[in-house]
Amino acid sequence: MPRNAAAARDMVTRLLEAEFCALDGEGPADVVVADALLVTSELVTNAVRHGGGLTGFTAEITDDGLLLTVADASTRAPVTAERDPAAASIGGYGWLLVRRLARRVSITYLPGGKHIVALVALT
Repeated sequence: MPRNAAAARDMVTRLLEAEFCALDGEGPADVVVADALLVTSELVTNAVRHGGGLTGFTAEITDDGLLLTVADASTRAPVTAERDPAAASIGGYGWLLVRRLARRVSITYLPGGKHIVALVALT
């Protein structure tokens, strides 16, 4: 299991390279890879910062895309903070980005935590 968002991004990068290296350079477009890495980073960072710690992480390629599962130790739902457009604020956009970039997102609440599953299209 990765210890932080950078390690999770490295795992996803290696997975994508392994999956698509045999396709003669016909892997996902750079912007698709960037989206997949951003979703990975945001989910893991949120688990560490707001979810009581990362308790699980998996990444796999399916017929539908990159399937990420991130587990943390909190039963609190992710939130998107209301923002004043006139104020310059830092942070609070991660969950909004995840929901915008992932094709599908689900949350399963368990005793002592939750699993967030995000599917990122690779086409």
